[in-house]
Amino acid sequence: MKITDIRAVYPNYRQPLGGWRPYLWQIVVRVETDVGVTGYGYGGGGVAAVEVVNRHLRELLLDERCDSPADIERLWDKLYTASIPYGRGGIAIMALSGIDIALWDLLGRAERQPVYALLGGMSAPRIRAYASGDDAEWFAESGFTAHKVPFSRSVDASTFERAAAAAEESRRHLGADALLMFDCYMAWDAATTREMARTLAPYDIYWFEDVLTPDDLDGLAALRPQIKPILLAGGEHDFTHYRFADIARAGALDIWQPDVTWCGGITATRRIIAQAQEAGATVILHRGGEPWGLHVIAGTECEALGELVLGNRNRSHEQLWLDEPQPVDGYLTPSDAPGFGLRLNEALLD
Repeated sequence: MKITDIRAVYPNYRQPLGGWRPYLWQIVVRVETDVGVTGYGYGGGGVAAVEVVNRHLRELLLDERCDSPADIERLWDKLYTASIPYGRGGIAIMALSGIDIALWDLLGRAERQPVYALLGGMSAPRIRAYASGDDAEWFAESGFTAHKVPFSRSVDASTFERAAAAAEESRRHLGADALLMFDCYMAWDAATTREMARTLAPYDIYWFEDVLTPDDLDGLAALRPQIKPILLAGGEHDFTHYRFADIARAGALDIWQPDVTWCGGITATRRIIAQAQEAGATVILHRGGEPWGLHVIAGTECEALGELVLGNRNRSHEQLWLDEPQPVDGYLTPSDAPGFGLRLNEALLD
C-alpha cells in the first residue's frame, strides 16, 4: 500500500497541563493510504512537532510503500537522516515517534494483526502494571502490587524524613512484597542520592529514577555502585538508539527507560532493547502501560512491567484514545484487535 497523506494535530486538551506541557504535550498523527486503511500514532513535542510533521516529514512519506516491518524501518531511517540538521533528539524525534507509531498501527490494521504479533509476540500476556502517583491506599485498593513515588521537590531539611514517610505509607498499604520505586525527576545530586539510599534502606527500594540530569553520564556511572542494592534508572529524556549507545558505553544506568512516544517510536525502541541485551541492562519502558508500550512489551524482550501515571483518586483523565486496556487486579492486557485496537476521540480534535 502507498501512503497518500499524513497529518499531525495537537489535541484540544481540556484538562490543565502543568509545567512545560500546555503547548508541548502529545500529538496525534494520522497516516492514510491508497487502499483505504488509516493508521494513528501518538508522539511528543506539541505544536512544534506538528510543524515538523506537516511542513517537512510529510512530504518525504507521500507515495512511499508501507507493506512490512522492513518498510517501516527504512522509512524511519529516511526521516531521521532528513531531520539531522535540526534533530537527532528532542522535538524532531518526538515528531518522528508519532509517525513511526502510526505506521505500525497502519500495518497492523492492513494485515489484520495486533502490533505485538508484527513484533514477534504470539499472544497477549497479562502484564504487571505499576502505579505512579501519591495515593498508595487507592493503588492497593485497586489491586496494584507495584508503586512509584513521585519525589521531585527541591531538597531541604525535611527531604529525608518526607521520603521515609512516603515509603512507610506505601509499604503499609501495599505490603512488603510490592515493588517500590522513587522518581526524583532530576531533583537530587549525588550526595543526596547516597544519603537517600541509606535512609530508605529498610524499605527495599527497587530503583531510583532520574536522580541526575541525563547529560551527566559519568556522574550516573559513578553513582551506580554507591547505592546498591538500589538500581539506577533513567532514559525517558534520551532519544534513539544512538544516545542509548552512549549510555551503554558509560555504564550509566541499570534500568533503561525509553518512552516509546518520545525516543523514536517502536522502531527505535526495538533497537534500544537489542542494545540493552548486549549491554546487560534491563528495559522498563517509561509510561509502558500505554497501548504502544504494552505491544512492545508483548512482542519483545522488554521487561513485563507497565507504568500507569495515575496521580491519585481525585485526578481526572482525558480520554483521547478510546478502548485503551484498563488494569484488572493490577495487570494489563494489550488488545488483540488489528493495530493497537484503539479509536480516536475526535471530540478532542475540534
